[in-house]
Amino acid sequence: MLKSQGHHSQYTKNLLPTFPNHKPFLHGSDRALLPFNSSLPPSFNKTRKVLKLRSVSSKIKAVATTTEKSVRVKAIVNVKETVGNVVTHLGLGRGIDDIQDLLGKSILLELVSKELDPATGLEKETIQAYAHKVEQHGEDIKYEAEFEVPKEFGEVGAVFVENEHHREMYLGDIVIDGFPNGPVNITCGSWVHSKYEDPQKRVFFANKSYLPSETPNGLKRIREEELMNLRGNGMGERKRHERIYDYDVYNDLGEPDKDLDLKRPVLGGQLFPYPRRCRTGRPHPMSENRDGHFYVPRDECFSEIKQLTFSAKTVYSLMHCLIPTVENTIADPDMGFPHMSAVDELFSEGMNLPPLKTQGIWNTVLPRLFQAISEGSEDVLRFEAPDTMARDRFFWFRDEEFARQTLAGLNPYSIRLVTEWPLKSNLDPRMYGPAESAITTEMIEQEIGGIMTVDQAIKQKKLFILDYHDIYLPYVKKVRELKGTTLYGSRTLFFLNSDETLRPLAIELTRPPMDGKPQWKEVYRPSWNSTACWLWRLAKAHVLAHDAGYHQLVSHWLRTHCVTEPYIIATNRQLSVMHPIYRLLHPHFRYTIEINALARESLINADGIIEKSFTPGKYSMELCSVAYDLEWRFDHQALPADLISRGMAEEDPNAPHGLRLTINDYPFANDGLLIWDALKQWVSDYVNHYYPNASAVESDEELQAWWTEIRTVGHADKKDEPWWPNLRTQQDLIDIITSIIWVTSGHHAAVNFGQYTYAGYFPNKPTIARIPMPTEDPSKEEWEVFMRNPEAVLLRCFPSRMQATTVMAVLDVLSNHSPDEEYLGEKMESSWGEVPIIKAAFEKFNGKLKEIEGIIDERNANNTLQNRSGAGIVPYELLKPFSEPGVTGKGVPYSISI
Repeated sequence: MLKSQGHHSQYTKNLLPTFPNHKPFLHGSDRALLPFNSSLPPSFNKTRKVLKLRSVSSKIKAVATTTEKSVRVKAIVNVKETVGNVVTHLGLGRGIDDIQDLLGKSILLELVSKELDPATGLEKETIQAYAHKVEQHGEDIKYEAEFEVPKEFGEVGAVFVENEHHREMYLGDIVIDGFPNGPVNITCGSWVHSKYEDPQKRVFFANKSYLPSETPNGLKRIREEELMNLRGNGMGERKRHERIYDYDVYNDLGEPDKDLDLKRPVLGGQLFPYPRRCRTGRPHPMSENRDGHFYVPRDECFSEIKQLTFSAKTVYSLMHCLIPTVENTIADPDMGFPHMSAVDELFSEGMNLPPLKTQGIWNTVLPRLFQAISEGSEDVLRFEAPDTMARDRFFWFRDEEFARQTLAGLNPYSIRLVTEWPLKSNLDPRMYGPAESAITTEMIEQEIGGIMTVDQAIKQKKLFILDYHDIYLPYVKKVRELKGTTLYGSRTLFFLNSDETLRPLAIELTRPPMDGKPQWKEVYRPSWNSTACWLWRLAKAHVLAHDAGYHQLVSHWLRTHCVTEPYIIATNRQLSVMHPIYRLLHPHFRYTIEINALARESLINADGIIEKSFTPGKYSMELCSVAYDLEWRFDHQALPADLISRGMAEEDPNAPHGLRLTINDYPFANDGLLIWDALKQWVSDYVNHYYPNASAVESDEELQAWWTEIRTVGHADKKDEPWWPNLRTQQDLIDIITSIIWVTSGHHAAVNFGQYTYAGYFPNKPTIARIPMPTEDPSKEEWEVFMRNPEAVLLRCFPSRMQATTVMAVLDVLSNHSPDEEYLGEKMESSWGEVPIIKAAFEKFNGKLKEIEGIIDERNANNTLQNRSGAGIVPYELLKPFSEPGVTGKGVPYSISI
């Protein structure tokens, strides 16, 4: 055991010649202290004294001979062996590290006291010891270190860690046992770089949380210094091992240096407002260089522990092996399906692929998709039938299912109440043509069947709409210039039946004035004659493609993945790990920056999967920016506020959850509000424990800086909006935190984990409509083709074979729960468990979520709730809190991890 060379043993320059290799202004952790003329607290300057240096050997002797004035403690360090360690087991670095383990010098630990030295007013000297390897069980490796701690040292508040190996290690936790008041628990959950890569030591704080004003004096400087390290200086390209969080615009989606056709606008700024992403610092003459590594702060990366490789390897294998192979196998990328039975063969016969066993272990990571034929030389890509298709092969064809899925399907965030009639566009009629909809009062009253007038239907809240008119119409001309796709603005009207189900009434498709032609719009309705019936089916295919694009770009990517990244960056830059709000939010941010980086690499990039397979094509992300600019508001991200903003609920203090739903049988809202209420109660219990009054919220400098940075930097393009909530009271904080947590948990689960269930059979949710309606300026030949074989026209409108196969594979992976998934309220964070009040609140939260599981099961068994039960209907389980691994169509993880 060693005492460090003094936390403050080098405050005067004239001592440095005695130690020629000593770094000025460093304490025992090798972290920079401020020079004498820097700004320090007055109390610090008043008490600064030059300490008399003592040799390390004399310190060891002093401790060894005064055991009656000290306590012997043992630190257990739990490390996980990574896949990288196993793969490189025979490498030179591994051999050197094994020698370090044998010498007992694997990890250097320094204990840091919470207290200042009462005699000097300075930080106490740290106490050092090397940890040596004592045992290994599978991937779990245990190291031990022993310390003699003087009784006047006080409580341990932090530990500095130096990794003596040549490679990084994943540090699970540190437990220091032997103190009279019980063990000190330190949760790390972090990668610790090698000292040979970076000499700066890592600091880990004990699990007790402190508001900034309550920070023990011995930890104040370290707390502030660690935040400064995490912020970086905004300079240079980030390296793999770094943990620096900073902001940048989306300037890395295009590759104009490679091909000018791959140039894409920068998202973020006045022209294309957008949330900020994590800065990588790669060079960008025209667009940030996409070659090589997409930097992610090291602790945000997917775990590489043996049992936890699922998410990273499935996504990587999909993007870099399977999809390119499929693309090479299909000779004609525009080839469609010749008949509907060819679509069904993807689930029965599969697609033959060339042998791929030489391309690594990817096929073992995609077991649902990849099935080898042992007796043949070829491999087969065969999809499992989604539950929807397995229950009802023709579910996608039915109008009632089309309507039901607006309430209980993949995108329950778009349906809204009609409050004004006639329907009108907000776009400039000089550019886009007459604003008033072609859906007339007479049409609607005819479809309703004389039950009531349109005015009565609106007053009784019976009319609902999917409105993709104004968001898409400005892009129709641009998109139609692209090969293999088309676009309309669309409106779809529904009527609420007495049994709480929706009935589709009409679809309006609009083309703006373009190419010398006037505005074109047409209304399609369910019909009893063959021609009108097939036109209705084709119009539905267009609307479904519009909904699929909006779901993926807005409801899913923008409103969960994209807007959350600035929350994560600000949390790491402004809230210390010791801060109770950091510890509350931390599990909700697991792996999100990493999955977002993978999306920038292969999904939302120029010529990526979204652009190749979805209707807006190369304008997809530009359109996403428009949606952010026009539609996104933080104060509408809370579930109750979202429902109210769409007219799907109104406040009612006497109703459950304080809301009265416009449609009583709205499965997403019904189940979501259960989750919302449980979340809000948990957050309220947590916040009110740490903040007894409003002044504690207002005076918390870290918290206020965090909220300011989210608004003015992370969402800089909306910083002046009047709807941003204030942060002055406990209730303000509860509302803000609950909204953020809901987005990362319930919202994301509702729009993500049903993707394969509802879109795996692509005719139910085609991602693209490739040809216009037969009634839009048809030639004689085109009309005759439609009349002779309308199914062939529908198949030509559907995605191509390559597009469909690619998207189905992606959705299968994105709908998967990994084996290491952490579900909402299932696992208690260590820091929560050490506070009895917080522990009790979490246990109540966990119990409530288990109760919600039972409530959802009861609802799905209730035959009167026809939007979630019935012949061939998949029960609505997307907001059931817990799940087993795989594609299950249920489970609400803490975070956006896929």
